[in-house]
Amino acid sequence: MASEEHATIVKRVIDVDKELQSHVVKRILTTEGNVLVATFKTLTVRLARLTLNSFLENVDLVVRTLSEFAEDAAQSRSLSQDSLSHEK
Repeated sequence: MASEEHATIVKRVIDVDKELQSHVVKRILTTEGNVLVATFKTLTVRLARLTLNSFLENVDLVVRTLSEFAEDAAQSRSLSQDSLSHEK
């Protein structure tokens, strides 16, 4: 990821959606610096493939969203915090 913050954001966004077949698919997400680490356990290779494809599509969507909006959002937060500190 572009930063440790982005890796954490991706993890938090993906963690909201639990696996649909949680009794046969286990997913553990962690971050190590700016790296998102995903560990999957499934009963079959087919389930592993389907799970990984879905996971990668979700990660791609979040990463594209971050690349499009994260800098603008960070600037907005910074401006909001600056204006609040000037009001005090």
